[in-house]
Amino acid sequence: MARVHGVTPSTPVGAAAAEQIARVMSALSTGSRVRILAHLRQGPCSVGDLTTAVEMAQPAVSDQLRILRDLGLVVSSRRGRNTVYGLHDAHVRSLLDEALRHLDHLRAGHEDEGPRRQAKLTEQRGES
Repeated sequence: MARVHGVTPSTPVGAAAAEQIARVMSALSTGSRVRILAHLRQGPCSVGDLTTAVEMAQPAVSDQLRILRDLGLVVSSRRGRNTVYGLHDAHVRSLLDEALRHLDHLRAGHEDEGPRRQAKLTEQRGES
């Protein structure tokens, strides 16, 4: 089984890690933040460029970027008078990519697999 940064499918998720994961995943619960992250998947850009790309007011984009930065999902650097933002690392890109793949999977007609899998799990446990 491949290990990535010490993580395997059997790596336990303790209470502290669960809270941290929930905070990070909460960033994906707001469409505007997902749109910002999705645009940053294409490469770093300034607040002004993001404002245009996601069709939001500059103060709103700045607020969302602050939240994303605090959660460790984006990083910023100064370029002259501008602040340029980018994804923290490839892991953030992977989170977005996996979410998109999951949506594609559901759209492709695999929505019904969830209930079938649940029934199979219930059967395997001997539950009725």
